[in-house]
Amino acid sequence: MSKRLKLSKKELKEFLDVKVEQYNHPHFIESDPIQIPHQFSKKGDIEIAGFLTATIAWGNRKSIINNAYKMMELLDQTPYDFVIHHQESDLDNLTNFVHRTFNGLDFIQFIKSLKHIYKNHNGLESVFSVNAKEHSLQFAIHQFKTHFFEISHLPRTQKHVSDPLKNSAAKRINMYLRWMVRQDQNGVDFGIWKSISPSLLSCPLDVHSGNVARKLGLLKRKQNDGKALSELDHALRQLDPIDPVKYDFALFGLGAFEGF
Repeated sequence: MSKRLKLSKKELKEFLDVKVEQYNHPHFIESDPIQIPHQFSKKGDIEIAGFLTATIAWGNRKSIINNAYKMMELLDQTPYDFVIHHQESDLDNLTNFVHRTFNGLDFIQFIKSLKHIYKNHNGLESVFSVNAKEHSLQFAIHQFKTHFFEISHLPRTQKHVSDPLKNSAAKRINMYLRWMVRQDQNGVDFGIWKSISPSLLSCPLDVHSGNVARKLGLLKRKQNDGKALSELDHALRQLDPIDPVKYDFALFGLGAFEGF
């Protein structure tokens, strides 16, 4: 276990703010899965491309990006239109898709569930904003999962949407929500969901951000789970209550690019 760095709260904030500036920059897009939704300009395309990309965002970054591009090709580069207007026969082309344990059957289920979200719950933004609580979006993620799978579905596909109420850190969905909600002045995050406050966002807690957070004394819990996320949320909201997840850029950048 690496030793904690002893910094005052003021020193810690100054250090992390510099790192945010360094990594919350358009150059970041070139090596990050967020480049996939950045191909699109329409809201529906951005949010569906982002959601599908975030869903497979685990493992090797290069393979995540390559497979997310494949997903967009299979959706004819019009993800929103495909989701809303697809016929059953259009789904046959998706059968052979695979990214780690997410396979073609899961992909097909996601397309059907997304159509259900748009047709019956007013779309992705609405299904999250309706259930946003005062301090966090973790309950909203739980409710989203419930709605996503309220149509007939394969039980195996449920594991691809995390549930914070089962103590998951829900890294991928929290990352997706950062992309959609955070009002980014630097053109990395989209900020197209105006009905949710960025102050409610949670850090996408992964190996990199978790290890760096522990070294900086922002996190004591050893597992990267829902309880750890709650602890990290509390620490980051003290540093910046309005835009706490800007520090994801600092924590991830320090871990992934600097081996901090």
